[in-house]
Amino acid sequence: MNVILRVRMSSSDAHYGGNLVDGARILALFGDAATELLIKNDGDEGLFRAYDQVDFVAPVYAGDFLEVTASIISTGNTSRKMTFACYKVIEAEPHIAPSAARFLDEKKLVASASGTCIVPKELQRF
Repeated sequence: MNVILRVRMSSSDAHYGGNLVDGARILALFGDAATELLIKNDGDEGLFRAYDQVDFVAPVYAGDFLEVTASIISTGNTSRKMTFACYKVIEAEPHIAPSAARFLDEKKLVASASGTCIVPKELQRF
């Protein structure tokens, strides 16, 4: 089971100088994708329990458009194992003009992760 979210990073998402977006914003997007997956799979938002791997591999700036993908890779009685990827699909180009941007020919991986969510007791399968 998969979900895809697309979102534009705004100036309010920038946390560091040069309009750099911090990794916590990407993790929040992974959390949103996990919530959608759990609702699709279980009919409940569940609870994100832990990440077991997170990699940030490229910078994200205000004005960039991101595509987040998430998949359930295993389903247990009480938990769901998920993987996440975040790609830049449109890149802001403020050096050209304040509103300039370009659609990337190929998506650029900016972060990936894997983690586990738990489901409420009433939905657990024993």
